[in-house]
Order: sequence, then C-alpha cells, then structure tokens
Amino acid sequence: MSIGVLGAGAFGTALAVALARNGAVTLWARDDGHVAQMRATRCNARRLAGVTLPESVSVTAEIDAAAASDLLLLALPMQQMAGFLAAHSTILSGRILVACSKGIDLASGLGPVALIARACPGATPALLTGPSFAADIARGLPTALTLACANDEIGEALQARLSTSVLRLYRTTDLTGAELGGALKNVVAIAAGVVIGAGLGDSARAALMTRGFAEMSRFATSLGARPETLAGLSGLGDLVLTCTSTQSRNFRFGYALGAGESFDANTTVEGAATAKAVSVLAKESKIELPIADMVAALVDRKITVAEAARALLSRPLKQE
Repeated sequence: MSIGVLGAGAFGTALAVALARNGAVTLWARDDGHVAQMRATRCNARRLAGVTLPESVSVTAEIDAAAASDLLLLALPMQQMAGFLAAHSTILSGRILVACSKGIDLASGLGPVALIARACPGATPALLTGPSFAADIARGLPTALTLACANDEIGEALQARLSTSVLRLYRTTDLTGAELGGALKNVVAIAAGVVIGAGLGDSARAALMTRGFAEMSRFATSLGARPETLAGLSGLGDLVLTCTSTQSRNFRFGYALGAGESFDANTTVEGAATAKAVSVLAKESKIELPIADMVAALVDRKITVAEAARALLSRPLKQE
C-alpha cells in the first residue's frame, strides 16, 4: 500500500520520513520552489532542518502524482484544510483520507473529519493524532499515537500499515473524541504557556492543566465522545506533552502572551483559532469553558493576562 503525504510542513515531512522506513512515500508540497529545494538537498530546511529525506521519499508539487498513492495522509494546517478539500474534492473522492491536523475550522466550526465528510462524501475519513513532535518522529524516537476510524476493519488495516518499529498506533472508532481531544488540548497548552510566561509557577500550571482537562472532557462528551478516549493518547496524553514542552508552538505562543513578548506571526498556532471557535460553540450549547473563553479573549487582545487570571481565580468555589 503506497502512501502519499499531502503537506510538507514539519509534521507531514516527519511522517514521510518515518513511514519511508516501511516502503515508498510521496510527499506533496504546493510550492514548486520548495519542492526543487528539497529534491536538491534531500532536506526540508524550511520546516524540518537537519533531517535527511530517505531515497524512498519522492517529493512533488503535482497533486495528481501524490494522489495516485493507495493511502493519503492530509498533513495540512487546520485553517487551510477546508479550502484544500474543496479545491481537490474530485481527485480525493472515494479515497481513504487520514487527517493529521488538530483543531477546529474557524469559519465552519468543524473538525478535520467533518470537513472531509462534507467536501468528499464518498471518502472514508480517519484521523491520526496524539502526543507527538515532528522532530521526535523524524529522528525515530519512540512515539505512540491514536488512529481513529469509524470502520474498525479499515482502521485495523491502517493501524498495521502506519505502525513502525518505533511508531506505535492504538486504534479507536471514536472519531469525535480523538478529534476534539487533539483540538482542545492546544487551547489548554496556550493557557499553560501564559501561566509560565507570566511567572505564575508550576503549581498554577498543574491546576490549569487539570481544570483544562475537565473542560475538554465536558465539551467533548457533550458531543458524543467517549470519556476513555479523552483519557487516552489523543486527549490526556497530548495535553501533558503540549503543556510541558517548549517544542509546542501553542505553549510557546502562550508563553509569549504571558511574558508580553512578540511571537513570529508566520508560525502556525492552531490553538488560537480553535479557542475562538470552541468558545462560540460552547456558548451556543450553554457549556461553561472558562479557560477556553479566557484564551480566546487573550488571543483577540480583549483582556490582559492579569485580568484573565483574576477572572478565573474569582469564579465561585465549587465541588470538584
């Protein structure tokens, strides 16, 4: 089963490198110049410097060439997913499409699986998510991820094809839980970064992570997710990773907010858009998400860090 990875960002490149250990992989990038550079240097210096592309990875800017693969992984930024699917719905129709994005589309309020179902109703959507950094995967460091697919027979086949000696996949049929766990943990990671950047301490971060996980579980289960999915790799596991490591772009973004520092506007921070999207969805459903609401307000510069901290700490006392 040949694999095409659509999207040559850090994570897409890392997946291509890791999966090339098991067979041929085609890596697609939209920019001809970027493709030419990767072909010449056998490295994606723009997104994943220092990692060599194996000879079994072919790089192309031709979507038809990449889409000719048996299995397609969509490693695109969440806010670009809808446009990409709309533009290429014909060629993607009827395929197995594994989304590798985490977040909620700001325009529609949909996650990657729902976007696939809307744009390509004949396709079989799946989701690859969980605690992972591109650099770790590319270096061959042990990593465990969640593979979610509603059709368990297809999920089992995908699990076997996408697992390697150091990349271990656990499968689930709970697409909703896996999707929302991966999206919502980015919001909490921003908040954790704010806490550390503002000098509020590790105890405050621990409290924030715990109450953030409660928010994630409350919101996701209200939409049909299974609690055990949120307690697994795609929820709690990913939350722990992104709230405690400076490798996380969401954490670094939050840290910059908390410290009053500038942040590279060209760096994708999925949690920023997700916070705004989920805050709107939660209000419509009358679900309380105080941390997500504060992150959304901070991202839009509607409140200060000090005001956000006071608002959270002054909430009514309650039973855990």
